[in-house]
Amino acid sequence: MVDIPDSHPRKASLLARQSMTEAAARGLLAESAMIAHGRGEAFDYLLGERTIDSAASAISEAASRLRNAESPVISVNGNTVVLAGEDLVRLAAIIECPIEVNLYYRTSERISGLLSLLHEQREAVSSGTPPDGWLGDWKKRVLSVDILGADADDRIPGLEGPRSLCCANGIGGADVILVPLEDGDRCEALVALGKQVLVIDLNPLSRTARKATVTIVDEVSRAASELVVGALTGGNPSEWNNEECLKDALNAMMANQLNAF
Repeated sequence: MVDIPDSHPRKASLLARQSMTEAAARGLLAESAMIAHGRGEAFDYLLGERTIDSAASAISEAASRLRNAESPVISVNGNTVVLAGEDLVRLAAIIECPIEVNLYYRTSERISGLLSLLHEQREAVSSGTPPDGWLGDWKKRVLSVDILGADADDRIPGLEGPRSLCCANGIGGADVILVPLEDGDRCEALVALGKQVLVIDLNPLSRTARKATVTIVDEVSRAASELVVGALTGGNPSEWNNEECLKDALNAMMANQLNAF
């Protein structure tokens, strides 16, 4: 582990890269994982590596929809587990929903490794300090979070191959799905089934961002942390205008770059 001083202006980003590199060495990530991470970093540069106001509003909206869902689920891939796994476990505990490992490049080895890491993260979170505002038995609630993905017994209509596999008591039966990753085909297929799809995607131009019910244009670890807060304090869903949210993110990126010169 490289020691990065607190004074370094990009410490968080460098730590994320380090975590990704270590996870790749353990075989937890697809070969394209670092490419996807680098693409996200580029968009985060454009945002100024901050949570803009429209993203904060989208986080609040997503938290409200998760709280009000009948059968919510959090879908994760390798990058998401590595970068934001513990906060997503916290979120799942608060809203009482499962976490499902669902991979574009699916192998039994990666599924097994990510499930193992999520179980480690769940144990760590259960032994940690509850989020501010939490009332109740935190350890019991966290340990009750189901971690799915080992036995994919359902399929997503409209998709082909291994990426269509899912769990009937996870994505298959969900009405609201948090998807902190870019996967346009899957997002579109899930929306076509009548499901609400809440995504975290730094690229406001992607098909995922444009097809989703609610798009959070933000870095996944920042967004996951704020979703935990929103799940404890959020209200009711609104008449959400996702197109306006994406336009605002694009405008923020352009304005930030103009101000840099």
